[in-house]
Amino acid sequence: MDQGRAILSYLGLPEDYTPSPTNEPIEFLKRHLRYTPPHLITSFSTTTTPKQRTVIPAVRNRRSRYTESNPSELQFTAAKSTWPTLWEGRELRGKDEAKEEEEWAQKSFLEGPGKGKMHVGKLGTLLGGYEEEREAERVRGVRRREAEERDALPEEDEDTDDEEFEEEMRAAASTAPVEESPEEMKAAFLRVVKERFIYGLLENIDYDKVDWDERWDVDNDRDEEERWFDEEEESMAMDEE
Repeated sequence: MDQGRAILSYLGLPEDYTPSPTNEPIEFLKRHLRYTPPHLITSFSTTTTPKQRTVIPAVRNRRSRYTESNPSELQFTAAKSTWPTLWEGRELRGKDEAKEEEEWAQKSFLEGPGKGKMHVGKLGTLLGGYEEEREAERVRGVRRREAEERDALPEEDEDTDDEEFEEEMRAAASTAPVEESPEEMKAAFLRVVKERFIYGLLENIDYDKVDWDERWDVDNDRDEEERWFDEEEESMAMDEE
């Protein structure tokens, strides 16, 4: 039995049911996402994309709840490293890493606090500068590769949601103040990352662990699911009578 038929059988639906889980997976998920068990729901990972699943309200809600939990991969340091191009225009050129290099040279080099500074003079500052440049070069390399990949891809028609999202991002950028504090820059960056995650536009992140996990549903969603099963049981009982 293929996965589509297995899903229909589990839900007690006829094989000719529409929308079909095989041929119309997004429409099917809009109706039955919360009722399909974990061992079957993951099959939709191969027939749908995170971006396509954004039109499903329950999926958007799960992603939103996930971002509110402040997961490690969406925190500033990890996100800036994973998606450096979204930090473009605000890149601090590895200052955090440079500071660590400088502190190591001053406190740990040649053993013990203070000895390193005594023996190496400006070594900490020099190492810090090297680390800044290495980080800047890494980010430039990532941006070059992404630009080359975009140029190599055939042009596609963007859907309305994507166009609206990009327009909102451009409008926000055009109205943003010229000078921002470091905290404002971080907040703006994290807001963009989280919004792109919710809209299914981030790469290098596991959407499946969120989209198919019912623990990110709100309580009202679970109540609705229980009511659905209660109604199904009542309907089946009436049919038997």
